[in-house]
Amino acid sequence: MPHPLTRARSDAPELKRLPVAPAVSADGRVEGYASLFGVVDLGRDRVERGAFARSLAARGPLGVRFLFQHDPAEPIGAWSALVEDSRGLRVTGRLNLAVARAREVHALLRQGALDGLSIGFRAVRSVREAGGVRRLTEIDLWEISVVTFPMLPDARVAAVKRGSLHPSRRLSAAVSPEADR
Repeated sequence: MPHPLTRARSDAPELKRLPVAPAVSADGRVEGYASLFGVVDLGRDRVERGAFARSLAARGPLGVRFLFQHDPAEPIGAWSALVEDSRGLRVTGRLNLAVARAREVHALLRQGALDGLSIGFRAVRSVREAGGVRRLTEIDLWEISVVTFPMLPDARVAAVKRGSLHPSRRLSAAVSPEADR
């Protein structure tokens, strides 16, 4: 029997989960990494540095939706910055606290009950390598969601921001996928 999170391949966007490792401020600002470069995830995908560049240039942060659990009926805020750095796709956004679901997500993030980020995308260019790893070299990024269950067991919130990031807790993240397969 297939894993309950596994689906048949289709033209639908793929989903990759990563721990938010967010800092979450009282006013709803969220930051963390939505993807890390060069790390093979449980779906056997590895995102390469620069894979998001074309999509980010075309869409900008406001063209990438900020959702809850990949549900297009659950927008919860807007991304203000999506930047590829040497580590991965660093994201900064703000939950819209006028939206009931965003207030709930905000409370759960600050409590540590929610801690995952997941990307919804379409693979534009990829190469299947020996061993079955798919190297993603260009991704059309559609959305980034706050999610409950990142597939990587150690994917957890590293910091909660209350005005300023506590110096003893640094943002960290590791790739955890949910491939829509």
